[in-house]
Formats: sequence, structure tokens, C-alpha cells
Amino acid sequence: MKKVHLIIILALVMFSCKNEPKQDIDLEENRAKSYDENDGFITMKGDYVYFEDAAVLQTASEIYGVVIDDNLQLLEKEVKPLKKESTDMVSVTVRVRKFKKPEGEEGWPFRVEIKEILKVETLDPDSKDVIKLAK
Repeated sequence: MKKVHLIIILALVMFSCKNEPKQDIDLEENRAKSYDENDGFITMKGDYVYFEDAAVLQTASEIYGVVIDDNLQLLEKEVKPLKKESTDMVSVTVRVRKFKKPEGEEGWPFRVEIKEILKVETLDPDSKDVIKLAK
């Protein structure tokens, strides 16, 4: 009887372990750059979209409003060839300054101001989490 309980416990432990795939993006150089420069900027990877008069950066855990400035326009020029439609999201890695939104304004609690564009790539076309925006 004790052997059966031991086998069941071992089987539960073995099957409850997660095997998470590693990300293929190596941000070590960028992390080192952020730490070495000590300039207050952080490196973020997420899905970016700029539609009409709003820009958004969605990371794995949060959504940020993006400040519309010259650096955003540069990013938009880089992502435009990767979009099929104007509402398509593009995966980006950027260095940003993160801050709280001004009181009394609509939007997400935090905003980011793009300081440096590190990487731009298309989203996985086989991804099932696609949201279509309509005009």
C-alpha cells in the first residue's frame, strides 16, 4: 500500500512540472546596456500598434500608452513594411522611459516614451490570439 502511494506521489510530482520553452531573443546585451548606462531607461519587449491618434505597447503582463513623438514616428517607419493592415500589431524591443499618466487624462495607468529602438519583427502568423480592429 505504501508503494502505491509513493508511486502516485512521484507520478504527480513528475507531471506537475512545467516545461516552458525558452525565448529565442537574447536581451543580455541590452540588459547590460541598461544596467551599465544607469540612465533610468528600461528594455521592454511587446506588441506595438499605432492606429489613428493612439499608440499602444502590450507586454506579457501590462498595456502601456506610448508617447507620440519623433522616436515613435521612427518606429512607425520601421514597422510599416511588416504590417499587412494598418491595425496589425508588430513585435518590438525598445528602451523606454516609464512614467505615470497625468491625472485627469484617459488611458492606461502608465505611459512609455521610446528612447531607442532595438529590434522590430513580425508577429507569429500562426498565433491564435489575433484581435481585429474595425473602423
